[in-house]
Amino acid sequence: MVAIRLRREGNKNRPFYRIVAVTHTKKRDGGYIECLGTYDPVAKADGEKLDLAATDKWLANGAKPSETVASIIKRARRAAKVAAAAV
Repeated sequence: MVAIRLRREGNKNRPFYRIVAVTHTKKRDGGYIECLGTYDPVAKADGEKLDLAATDKWLANGAKPSETVASIIKRARRAAKVAAAAV
């Protein structure tokens, strides 16, 4: 089973995460199949970057997102919708 979850990087007290597709048996910071985006919780603005096309491909193939990643996907879709409406 494939999971879409966060992979922690960065320094102590300065976390930075990659949103990755990974086999569910791998460790949190272990190897991954594909990097789908990034998440920086410290950044005030634009702390999330996500490739929605690649994410949708993995979700269509049965990947399960973690709770945190599901909320990031939801916010990214909402932001894309607003950006499309503004154009």
